[in-house]
Amino acid sequence: MGLFSRNKGKNGEWELAHELSRVLGITARRGVQFQGILDSPDVVTDIPNVHIECKRTERLQIYDAMQQAIEDAGISKIPVGLHRRNRKDWLVIVRLNDLPALVQSMATCGWSKDASENLEQ
Repeated sequence: MGLFSRNKGKNGEWELAHELSRVLGITARRGVQFQGILDSPDVVTDIPNVHIECKRTERLQIYDAMQQAIEDAGISKIPVGLHRRNRKDWLVIVRLNDLPALVQSMATCGWSKDASENLEQ
């Protein structure tokens, strides 16, 4: 992986952490800088039992990205992918069967479905 790609990925992780904090009103930070291990999540949040995989690329291989999130999450965490192209919004990728557990995990960290007050733009 070239320096430009690494920097784009790192910047994407910082940007995603900021956006998750803004949109969901939770604490989020880049994972690798705090954990120091290669399979740590790209972004660490207050949401329990969730593994976040950040993809900041123009051409996403969605199933490959999700497979990486699944493998890194192991059996105890919910794999969640987030993707953004240049000049586009962030997209969330989650398996439908994992959606109820993700919503439950979000509820246990104090997030509610009425988080619209966090979206001051």
